Amino acid sequence: MNKDYNVFKMDELNNVVEIPEFRDVTGIFKDRKHAGNILADMLIDYKDTKSIIFGIPAGGVPVAEPIASKLNLNLDVAVVSKITLPWNTEAGYGAVAFDGTVELNHDVLSQIGLNKDQIKAGIEKTSLKIERRIKTFRGLKPFPETENHTVILVDDGIASGFTMLVAVEALKKTGANKIIIAVPTAHLKSLKTVSGMVDLVYCPNIRGGWGFAVAEAYHNWYDVSEDDVIEILK
Repeated sequence: MNKDYNVFKMDELNNVVEIPEFRDVTGIFKDRKHAGNILADMLIDYKDTKSIIFGIPAGGVPVAEPIASKLNLNLDVAVVSKITLPWNTEAGYGAVAFDGTVELNHDVLSQIGLNKDQIKAGIEKTSLKIERRIKTFRGLKPFPETENHTVILVDDGIASGFTMLVAVEALKKTGANKIIIAVPTAHLKSLKTVSGMVDLVYCPNIRGGWGFAVAEAYHNWYDVSEDDVIEILK
C-alpha cells in the first residue's frame, strides 16, 4: 500500500488484520469516509472481484461507500438494529436482522430486570424498524445472490459486537461463500468473539481497556440519518 503504515495479522487472533501503529490510539480517523478509505487500502486484494460490500445502516454505510468505490465492488445494505432499552436508546440488550434473526444478550438481561412482556415489545418494535428500513433502503430491489461470493460486512465500529454477530448469522443463512468483517475500530474483547464467527476481520484500530466508545476513534463523529444512507445508495 502507498501509505506510511504497515498491515499485519494479530498475534492473538490469526484471522484478524490490523495496523499495529493504530493499536489503542484514539482520534485515528477524520470521519467515516477517511476510515473507509483506509479499509479500502487494506482490502485491495478484493478489487475487481465478485465480492459484495454490505454496509450496516446507518453508520456503516458511509464507511462502506468508499470501500466499494475504490475496489469497484457492488454496494448493498444489511439492515440490522439493536434492541434498545426502554429508558436508554443508546444501550441495547440484543439485535434483530433483515431476515428476522433475533439474538438476545442474556448477560445484559440478567442485570437490567426487564420482564418477558417488555422484552417481547422491544423485539416487536425493532422488527418493525427493520421492516421499514428495508423498504426505505431497498424498495423492491431483491436481496443479492451471495452463494459463491465473498461478502464483506462493514460497520463504523464494534463495541459489544452483538449487532455484528446477528448480521453475520443472517448472512450465513443466505449461503455466503466467505464472510469478511471490515470495521475501522473495535474493542479487543468483542473482536475475539466476533472473529470466531467469520473467515477474516480487517480492523485498523483495535483498542482494549474498560472504557470503549466507537466515537472516540473519530475526530468528526455525527449521527447518520436515513436520508444520508439513501443518498449514498443512489
